[in-house]
Amino acid sequence: MWKLLVVIALAIGAALWYPSPIQSAAFQPSRPLAMSGVLAPNDALQITELTNLPGSRGGEDVALDRLKCLYTGVENGDVLRKCPYSDWETLVNTGGRPLGLAFDVEQNLIIADGVKGLLKLSQTRELTMLADSFNGKPLRVVDDVDIAADGTIYFSDASQNFALKDYMFDALAAKPSGRLFSYSPVTGQLKLLADELYFANGVAVAADQSFVLVNESFSYRTTRVWLRGAKAGQKDLFVNKLPGIPDGIAADKDGTFWMALYAPRSQLVDKVHPIPFIKDQLAKLPKDLAPVPAPYGFIIQLDAEGNIIQSLHDQAAVAIGEITSVQPEDDGLYLGTLHGRAIGKLAF
Repeated sequence: MWKLLVVIALAIGAALWYPSPIQSAAFQPSRPLAMSGVLAPNDALQITELTNLPGSRGGEDVALDRLKCLYTGVENGDVLRKCPYSDWETLVNTGGRPLGLAFDVEQNLIIADGVKGLLKLSQTRELTMLADSFNGKPLRVVDDVDIAADGTIYFSDASQNFALKDYMFDALAAKPSGRLFSYSPVTGQLKLLADELYFANGVAVAADQSFVLVNESFSYRTTRVWLRGAKAGQKDLFVNKLPGIPDGIAADKDGTFWMALYAPRSQLVDKVHPIPFIKDQLAKLPKDLAPVPAPYGFIIQLDAEGNIIQSLHDQAAVAIGEITSVQPEDDGLYLGTLHGRAIGKLAF
C-alpha cells in the first residue's frame, strides 16, 4: 500500500507543473482468475533452451520456414534469419519495428511492423508495403499477423491514439481504439473486422478456420470474431479475466491455442484504473519512474472453447521472462520476448 501512496504523491506533485499527455477514462478491470489449479505457479519454463541474438535484443515474434530456418525481428528494425548449422544473418531492415511474423503459402514472410505497417518480404529479399492506411488514415501500430488456409491475412492495429513508443499511455488512457483487419493478397482489399479493442495484440486463426482470435492486452481478454457459420461476422469473448497481460497467441494443429502473457497483472494499475485524475498525473512522470513489473515467464494453453488447460511459468525469469509470443512447432514451443537478447525453445 505504501508504494501506491508514494506513486500517488508523486503524481499529485507532477500535476502542479505541466499538462498530462492523456485524458483518460475510468475503467473497471475484471477480477483476475485465481493463480491456482491449472494456473498455479511453477517453473516449467526454466528448462527453456536459448539461442542468443547477434548483438540485438527484442525478438518479439518467431517464425520458422519450410527448411526450419528461424526468423525474428528486433528493436533496431532488422529481420534476422538463422538456419540449422549457420549463424544469424540480417535479411533486411524495415526502418521500423518488426513485431509479428508469419509465412504465406509461397514462403513470403509477412511482417506486422509497429511503425511502418503490414509488409511482405519475398524470398529474394524484396520488401513490399501491403497496407499502411485505412480509409485515408494511417495504421498506427500494426502488431501481429496470422494467415488463413485460403491465404487471407489477418492482422491487428493495436491503437489509433498512440504510437508504439507511447503504448503505456494507451494502457492508462483506457480508451479502446485497437482494430482487427483482414487483407486479401489477391485483391488488395483491406476489411475492418472489429474495432474499439483495448490494445489489439496477438492474432490467431483457428485450426478449423471457423474464427480468428485477437488479444486485448489492456483489458486482459481475448475476443473471437467468427468467420464461418451462422455467427459469421459476429464477435464475442473467447476468454476473459486473464491473470496476466496477453500478448502473442498462436494456433496449434491439434485445435488448441498457445498464449504468451507478458507479465502478471499489476495490482497498482488495476487499483488506479477507475480514477482518471490519478492516471492522467501518472502519465506525466518520466518513463523511468513508471511502474515496471518484475520479469516473469508465463504462457498458457487453451482449448478450442477458451478453457485454460495448462500454464507454464518461470517465476523469477531465470531462463526467460517478458514473453511476447509462443510459436508451436513439431519439435517444441518457440518463445519471443520484448527485451531479451535470445530466442527461447521449450523442446517437446
